[in-house]
Amino acid sequence: MSTGKILLVEDEVLIALGLQEGLGEAGFEVEVVHTGAEAAAALDVACASYSALLTDIRLPIDGPNGFDLGHKARELSPDIAVVYMSGDSAEQWKANGVPKSVMLSKPFAIAQLITALSNLLNETP
Repeated sequence: MSTGKILLVEDEVLIALGLQEGLGEAGFEVEVVHTGAEAAAALDVACASYSALLTDIRLPIDGPNGFDLGHKARELSPDIAVVYMSGDSAEQWKANGVPKSVMLSKPFAIAQLITALSNLLNETP
């Protein structure tokens, strides 16, 4: 499956590794960063190479949060798929998330993520 690259932003290393492995097994190419600042830099350099942004909402305070990253990604690439993840900030999604994005509350099964991501990517022109 040719899906393009996914930018995964997750500050908890073990969660990031599990998501990267699960997505890789499903045929996705995944680039992992652990802070909002790293993600913002990656988007500035190569946003057009990503088909999706998968981001935790709460990130270390040295940079933007997941909502900020979703908005930045859409400014740079209006069709990029955006999936937010959070253990405690899901209720903020409707007010702060970008349109046509998905919110997954942690913990979730990798199958839920793959389905959400696939649905968003299939809607992209």
